[in-house]
Amino acid sequence: MKNNYLNMVGLAFRARKCSLGEEAIIKDIQQNKAKLVILASDIGPQTKKKLTDKCKTYEIPFVIVEDDRNVLSNAIGKTQRVAIAILDAGFAAKIKSLLG
Repeated sequence: MKNNYLNMVGLAFRARKCSLGEEAIIKDIQQNKAKLVILASDIGPQTKKKLTDKCKTYEIPFVIVEDDRNVLSNAIGKTQRVAIAILDAGFAAKIKSLLG
């Protein structure tokens, strides 16, 4: 089950339906492009607060997964990524259903 959501994140990334990096994610949240924000379990407290507060303000769903940054980064083929914004409603709905 855990692998399925990581596979969907990887597919979304390859389909260019993801946003990476704190500033880009915040911009997409403010422009209402982000449909789901995925945060790694080992995200820093300041980054976590900033992103979760933005998500709550703009009513964007977010999820803190039990995987660390290495597992999340590996799913998209990048390094040291603690947050990913999914920009497509279909991918976001599927990932949310796989995460429960």
